[in-house]
Amino acid sequence: MAKNKITTSKIIINLMFIIYALFCIVPLILVLSISVTDEMVIFQNGYSLIPAKFSLAAYKYVLSGSSTLLNAYIVTIIVTVVGTFCHLFISSMLAYSLSRKEVKYANVISFLVFFALLFNGGIVPQYILLTKYLHMKNTILVLIFPYLVSSVNIIIMKNFFKSTVPDSIVEAARIDGSGEFSTYLKIVLPISKPVLATIGLFVAVFYWNDWFTCSLYIEDNSLYVLQFLLQSIMNNIQYLQSNDMLQKSAASLPSESARMVTCILAIGPIILTYPFLQKYFVKGLTLGAVKE
Repeated sequence: MAKNKITTSKIIINLMFIIYALFCIVPLILVLSISVTDEMVIFQNGYSLIPAKFSLAAYKYVLSGSSTLLNAYIVTIIVTVVGTFCHLFISSMLAYSLSRKEVKYANVISFLVFFALLFNGGIVPQYILLTKYLHMKNTILVLIFPYLVSSVNIIIMKNFFKSTVPDSIVEAARIDGSGEFSTYLKIVLPISKPVLATIGLFVAVFYWNDWFTCSLYIEDNSLYVLQFLLQSIMNNIQYLQSNDMLQKSAASLPSESARMVTCILAIGPIILTYPFLQKYFVKGLTLGAVKE
């Protein structure tokens, strides 16, 4: 087998990706730098990659209600973990069923899934359904339930199962006496880690960043998610600074640096989670891209 040779084209491609990676990393470094910079220095000198005057005032302000913030973290983690797991489980079951030729009316159901991708009832019918008929308002379930199924993810999983799961394996499992659910659980899911990890990451990021659902259905402070709480903190700062009677007391508030602190607190867990899913994520995006 010939050894991989270092060529000019490989060097150029690697340099291009290194430069692109730097362009992606520099904004994160800038956000971190601003979050630990004194507010007055930011107004005087603007943003800089290296803090001109180090200060943790913004972190102290944002974390001043640490118990509320910790509770929001816990609620967000529960919603993200449970929501992602249930989404993958429900969507993959439906996608696997639609990928099997022997399932009756699979084409009709696939059309309905695709139709739901193009059209939906809108926010008002959804609000009426969740609050009046399902009575989910001010419950943690309302943060999870609306996004348990995604037409796009079902279509992606269905195509993955069709192209990756051999019929011979399923038939062999049936001959050995395995039921459909047992085959799905013990055979199909283990060989579908790439697509599950890829979609799982997208769904987890969506649940983690979702603040709109909380703003619609949650009035109980103990059920606030992290993103909605951080947005409320920033809105409070802006309100104080815009109020003529409170401008003197609000002048010392770290508005710009606090905004960056909220970004750090919001993206931190996702950045820490991504390396563990990276190998599956890359494989899930490239698997099936090239066919012989």
